[in-house]
Amino acid sequence: MNFHSVTSRPWWPWAKRIGVAGFLAFVLFMLVHEARTIDWPEVFATMRDYPLGVVCLAAALAWTSHLIYSTFDLVGRHYTAHPLRPGSVMAITFVSYAFNLNLGTVVGALAMRVRLYTRLGLEAPVIARVVGLSMLTNWLGYCLLAGLAFAFWPVPMPPDWHLGTVALRVLGGALVLASLGYLALCAFSKRREFSVRGHEIALPNLRLACVQLVISCANWSVMGATMYVLLQGQVAYPVALGVLLIGAISGLMSRVPAGLGVLEAVFIALLSPPLSTTTLIAAILTYRAVYYWAPLAVATLVYLAMEVNAKKLAARTVDDAGARGQQLQPSC
Repeated sequence: MNFHSVTSRPWWPWAKRIGVAGFLAFVLFMLVHEARTIDWPEVFATMRDYPLGVVCLAAALAWTSHLIYSTFDLVGRHYTAHPLRPGSVMAITFVSYAFNLNLGTVVGALAMRVRLYTRLGLEAPVIARVVGLSMLTNWLGYCLLAGLAFAFWPVPMPPDWHLGTVALRVLGGALVLASLGYLALCAFSKRREFSVRGHEIALPNLRLACVQLVISCANWSVMGATMYVLLQGQVAYPVALGVLLIGAISGLMSRVPAGLGVLEAVFIALLSPPLSTTTLIAAILTYRAVYYWAPLAVATLVYLAMEVNAKKLAARTVDDAGARGQQLQPSC
């Protein structure tokens, strides 16, 4: 019996849901169990003792990161030549990113984008290409930065993780090669179109691929700087960035919304000692406040405003598309 025959059985979707639910229940149990061991009054006292300048700088960096990420879908706008205005595209990207961080990829990166882009008049194939390119942009920069961090500034792994420094360096080198391989493919591949699940995907040119890499690296770098500021220089910046990158992929693999508890567990496992658990939990909760929760509150208001004005924005898109078509027509 092969894997395909199992997944085609009528009971498979229910078994998959039960398995995921069981895994999430186990994770929740472990989070509650670990949370009971933390001295929460001391954590909150540490948070209250943060210098105002540190919190303000971290918040400024967090909003800078969100602004950078909001440009990701502009790459898709250029790639597909769709008529939505840049401001609308950035608003949709900001909203989807904030919801993605807090509620998961299915709700944020996918459902929210599809909902808003559809309401503003884009067709499904265009939306698929924009979303796909945006996700590729995000992980392209991740591969390069994580690869460099793992290769040159490897964080000592706990013994029970069974991943030594040498293995981490090898993984880092592979990630760097993957990001550079994408650039080489965009630059030299003679085949420019590929079919993925019935969707035709054309490789962007090298210039656009370089833009993807630059803005993604900038975003992840600023995310790392936000955590570095909140740790108040107690660890080197490459270490703070490397641990954050490990926490990001761990949270994604766990399927826990917002990686709740996963990011905390990674930082405690890798940085305690030399830092205390109290210091790390306080830093991560403050990070969540300035990077996750505050942008989500603003994104909710932006989303509601876009829903209310969807018809007006869609009409504007049609007008812009018509004007662009007239400009492209040759004069008599």
